[in-house]
Amino acid sequence: MRHGGIIAAAIEVLQDIETRHRPATLALKDWGLSHRFAGSGDRTAIGNLVFDALRHRSSISWRMGSDQARALAIGAHRFVWGSEVDEIERLFTSDPHAPAALSEEERARLEIGDLAGAPPAVMGDYPAWLDRELRDVFGDDLVPQMAALAARAPIDLRVNTLKADRAKVIKALGRLPVEETPHSPVGLRIAAGEGAARAPNVQADMSFKKGWFEIQDEGSQLAALLTGATAGEQVADICAGGGGKTLAMAAAMQGKGQVHAWDADRNRLGDIHERVQRAAARNVQIIGGGDAALLAPLEGRMDLVLVDAPCSGTGTWRRRPDAKWRLTEKSLDDRRRDQREALAALAAPLVRPGGRIAYVTCSVLPSENDGAIEAFLEGHPGFGVRADLLERLPALNGVALPARHGLLLTPLVAGTDGFYVSVLERRA
Repeated sequence: MRHGGIIAAAIEVLQDIETRHRPATLALKDWGLSHRFAGSGDRTAIGNLVFDALRHRSSISWRMGSDQARALAIGAHRFVWGSEVDEIERLFTSDPHAPAALSEEERARLEIGDLAGAPPAVMGDYPAWLDRELRDVFGDDLVPQMAALAARAPIDLRVNTLKADRAKVIKALGRLPVEETPHSPVGLRIAAGEGAARAPNVQADMSFKKGWFEIQDEGSQLAALLTGATAGEQVADICAGGGGKTLAMAAAMQGKGQVHAWDADRNRLGDIHERVQRAAARNVQIIGGGDAALLAPLEGRMDLVLVDAPCSGTGTWRRRPDAKWRLTEKSLDDRRRDQREALAALAAPLVRPGGRIAYVTCSVLPSENDGAIEAFLEGHPGFGVRADLLERLPALNGVALPARHGLLLTPLVAGTDGFYVSVLERRA
């Protein structure tokens, strides 16, 4: 496909997302199934343009004077991919599968591309209704912090130290531009591409199939390390999902002790069994999901309980930009309620005296982070906040943003997804 056809396809997908109110990944998948003539490179380019248009929806809409799919796709090609106006116009006139030619107004707006006078929510590409809460955490850095959350994310890998080390994985992926992550001692990174560039399929590499590494954002790796899980401990991961942090803690524990994996939604456990087997994480016990009664045998016995809490996902907007426009006040309220229940009803009963709870979200919103901790402490005076997180990972000094009850990682400062970590200790 020529680029004119790619723009036309992106417009079609963006229209589908808008009218059917569904995730971009599903819309792109359906488009690919109904247009099998499109090669993998074409589908990659279309997906890149769609996701970049969604990452920068507010600023593109401001510049184009429209939030329609056509304006978003054309604007992304110009303002995100950096195409010249004449180049875009040639794409439209030389390709029979391209959209209709640029109008005079579209061309003028593409030429000017001015954000002068735009409010912070436009310059930072975030929902305006979150402005007050985001300003509470970022203050004068609000716009650059949110702009960083609207950029593309790299591919981060976590080396599975039960089977390999960084040097071994770097050698196995020698054809790729792999570098060590700056903060995680077990992380590797492949920088984000630009424009229509295709990201490498590292999961097809034999080293992945052998279990030498997992795909995991550096922020998620750091969150797992900040829990302080150590060899010989009894650990419960009660929001285990696909098992990313379960496996990270199991490796940090050197295969000694036990990690008990459970999730309130058994469907979220997904391929955890396959991942555990591939990683050779023999100290992981999957106890299922859905029924909280399965946690009863763990009550009062756990050295550590990880609550990787369900949240708004604001910290992952680089990877899931459509999610920020689907977030509503009601869904945010639902997540806050889930977080408080996970801490009070599920985690607290499992912790032994002297044990701890690690509370983690992939959110940058204070109400889901410090707010959840404060609500928990108010009803559980037997717990206190640990203040030694930076002692566990000194590399985060000057990188992690201090919060009232924990640490916050952001793309602007740490180069990671947005993550919040707080560790609570049950007094003996």
